[in-house]
Amino acid sequence: MIVITGAAGFIGSVLVKKMNLEGRKDLILVDDFSRDDKNKNLENKIFEQKIHRDDFFQWFDQHHQDIHFVLHIGARTDTTEFNKEIFDILNLNYSKQVWHRCAEYKIPLIYASSAATYGMGEFGYKDDHNIVEKLKPLNPYGESKNDFDKWVLTQTEEPPFWAGLKFFNVYGPNEYHKGRMASVIMHAFNQVKETGKVKLFKSHNPDFKNGEQLRDFVYVKDVADVIYFLMNNRPDSGLYNLGTGKAKTFLDLANATFNAMKKAPVVEFIDTPEDIREKYQYFTEADMSKLFAAGYDKPFYSLRKGIDDYVKNYLSGENYL
Repeated sequence: MIVITGAAGFIGSVLVKKMNLEGRKDLILVDDFSRDDKNKNLENKIFEQKIHRDDFFQWFDQHHQDIHFVLHIGARTDTTEFNKEIFDILNLNYSKQVWHRCAEYKIPLIYASSAATYGMGEFGYKDDHNIVEKLKPLNPYGESKNDFDKWVLTQTEEPPFWAGLKFFNVYGPNEYHKGRMASVIMHAFNQVKETGKVKLFKSHNPDFKNGEQLRDFVYVKDVADVIYFLMNNRPDSGLYNLGTGKAKTFLDLANATFNAMKKAPVVEFIDTPEDIREKYQYFTEADMSKLFAAGYDKPFYSLRKGIDDYVKNYLSGENYL
């Protein structure tokens, strides 16, 4: 059996679909399953059982001999939440319990870290274990992910294989439930649909023109492919970046969205809110050399191709993957 936590969420539900497409139906899905909008992500998918996240550890202890792999994708991902206790419970302590069981029962583990751990990028964007202690995330969410990474790197008892994946800006189908935390692509699509234009933040940095702030946007289908590769190939355990390695501008994103919608680009620049201006990132780009050295060689979706697929096959008809 393969356990997937956060299975009703964005990346988790796409992973369920990926496993189904690869012929895996022996899936145990862990989440709270209380939101109808998230449960739509699981319609028409095949799995063995749903387990509420509060009952998961009791179930784990009873069935560990049947578990072949744990994909721990579940987390609180709201970067606007500043109650550290929530992150300590859901991201840090819950993840520690998953780790302890995987180590004790000798079950391989892949878990979701985040590029939010890199903060302003003062130390670059390389998945080097030596810089983890130095990193300064910009919010409690990023801190919770980095705190777990730091804790993991101090452990002497480990799962037989483990990988912590530093997701960069993931976008794609099954994120309808995420509201303001949905990808910029989904927000851009909705803005064009409603107003015919896209609003982007002005640059308040003389080194960047308006709209030329850069991010590493990675399509969720690529994320699922990388996880499947790591699960089956099990290279060296450690932290791995998961982006494309090719940063693109917000203007690139806006133009690709207009192109996919067959509309002429209309972009309006607005001031970056003052409360986030000092911590606003002007550049993120994953160093992907570790994953490529581990043998992953499948090409990533370009931003234009990813947005084209997302808009035409999912957003336009509110379809799910």
